Amino acid sequence: MSDVLDEAQALIQCKSCPWYKHCVQPIRVTEEDLKRQMESSMSPGSSIPGAPYGDDVSQFLSGMATAAQNSLLEGCPVFIDRLRANPKLAERIRKMMQEWSRESEKQRGEGEQGL
Repeated sequence: MSDVLDEAQALIQCKSCPWYKHCVQPIRVTEEDLKRQMESSMSPGSSIPGAPYGDDVSQFLSGMATAAQNSLLEGCPVFIDRLRANPKLAERIRKMMQEWSRESEKQRGEGEQGL
């Protein structure tokens, strides 16, 4: 009985979530975001806030921003809880993503045969 209640609660929570039907999205990080974060976390006197960064630091921050956008996701709390509570769900999603290109190639091939 508790499984039914848990599922009903999750469904209601999901439908009322501001993320509804947008459970995951890439984190948007820019070089400027990283500069602001670094400046706010530096100890006083270690650097002049707003001082120009050298080319090396600028390239590093740009690379970090790109890497973050390609590897980090924001997710709704309900989706994250479901993934944590059900490792098989996470495994099914991972498997589906790994097979994605094979499935789309297969569908493309079937479409060409029909022509």
